[in-house]
This record gives sequence, structure tokens and C-alpha cells, in this order.
Amino acid sequence: MRLWFRLLAVAMIAVGTAVSAPLSSPAVAEQAKPTQEDAKSITLKAADLIAAQGLDEAAKAFNADGPYKHGEIYVNVIDFAGVWKVYPPRPAGVGQSVINVKDPDGRFIVQDVLAVAKDKGEGEGWVEYRWLNPASNRIESKITYVKRVPGQELVAYVGIYK
Repeated sequence: MRLWFRLLAVAMIAVGTAVSAPLSSPAVAEQAKPTQEDAKSITLKAADLIAAQGLDEAAKAFNADGPYKHGEIYVNVIDFAGVWKVYPPRPAGVGQSVINVKDPDGRFIVQDVLAVAKDKGEGEGWVEYRWLNPASNRIESKITYVKRVPGQELVAYVGIYK
């Protein structure tokens, strides 16, 4: 009986540790639904990484599983012409113009992203639209945080399904 209680105590400690682990750990991040704050935080860090290390080095981090890519989270990067510079779900898409991509309601998503990024005041903010969620295979509401890379004509953004 004493062994059973000891095993129960160990299990409770293990569960408590897993529950209290930060969202940034990959195992927990895949289980927890990302929040808007997660999308914003990762976008801001991504823009800073590009500014500090350059796009090529940052792209390596964005394409690898880890803090910038897990579950439905991934970093997109486009230039001011609307050309993909980083697109982890389909790396072959890099170099393609997405300036005229529309959501199912006819909204020009990339043009909306660029309008936020080019804003002379903030250069960052939210864009909402509807998009196909690959997990559910349904069109769902999505909200994306957009940030212009300081001093460059590049835009980093991360979206989550609502």
C-alpha cells in the first residue's frame, strides 16, 4: 500500500510539473491552443531575429520545429512587393508573389497585411480574415499579428485560428 501512495505522489508531481510548464516548451505548445498573445509575441521576436541576424539565418529558425514553428504556429515573411520570403508549410512557395491572395470572402489578405506593416506610425497590428484550417479542413476565422522588420522592407507575421 505504501508503494502505491509513493507512485501516486510521483505521478501527481509529474502531472503538476507538466501542467505548470511554460507554453514555450514544444511538448506543451503542441497540446495547448495558442493565444493571440502567443502570436503577437512570436511575431515580435521573429522581426527582431531578422533584424539582428538577417533573413537567411532567421529562416533556418523559422523552418525548424521549435519556438517559431509548432502546432498551428509558424512565421511567414513577405517583402513589400508581396513575395514570400519564408513560408514553412510549403517552402517551395518561397519566391512566389502572393499579393493577390484572397480569403473565401474576397478580402485581399496580403494587401491587408502590407497596409498594416507600411503604417508609418506603428508598422504592426492585427489582421482578421477567414482561411482553411488544415486541422479541421474547414474555413475558420483567423487572426494574424503583423510586424514590419525595423529598417527593412520585410514583414513577419503569425496567425492563429480563433
